[in-house]
Amino acid sequence: METTTTTHQSDQQRSADQRRRELLEAADRVVLRDGPQASMNAIAAEAGITKPILYRHFGDKSGLYRALAKRHTDALLVALRTAIDASSDRRERVEHTLDTYLAAIEARPQVYRFLMHPAEDPQQSEQGFDVGLHSAPLLRRLGEELAKVIAERVDLGPGGDELARIWSHGIVGMMHGAGDWWLGERPCSRQQLVTSLADLLWGRLSVADDRPGSPGF
Repeated sequence: METTTTTHQSDQQRSADQRRRELLEAADRVVLRDGPQASMNAIAAEAGITKPILYRHFGDKSGLYRALAKRHTDALLVALRTAIDASSDRRERVEHTLDTYLAAIEARPQVYRFLMHPAEDPQQSEQGFDVGLHSAPLLRRLGEELAKVIAERVDLGPGGDELARIWSHGIVGMMHGAGDWWLGERPCSRQQLVTSLADLLWGRLSVADDRPGSPGF
């Protein structure tokens, strides 16, 4: 009897997880179409459900936002890790990592704007939803994940873990600020921006040794 109950609960959980993925895919389609103006009403309609059912899965727009942010941040982190591992030359690793981030926001600008910017028309955004309140943790997560990579791969000497976090949050802030400006104005090519940002970062990175036994950075 206990085995049957456990199996039933597992099936229910798989069904709920599958439904949640389907709803997030519907939300993605609306965000790709509407960007920051994507609403819970539009997402519910795209999924073929009522808004109360959408609320049942995510609570409110904040809950849906967090789920979408995790989904896209997870994918971005995988891409950045791949970029870091793709080249044996440190300068190439730095440029490849910067380019991977910029390519991601360039490829899906509406998703980026939904995650990082409020709706231009306040009447179209859900009342009480503050994008800025939720985007800061997303950037902090990117910073902390990058800090782990740098601390694992670069020999920064005494206090290295703390320095890795300083560098990482600075790099993420630079990528975000420069990328946001570039995506909006397109004042130069992506490669020009990558090269210029890599030049800015290159000072201390160019002389720090790799950690022994690590794949390097």
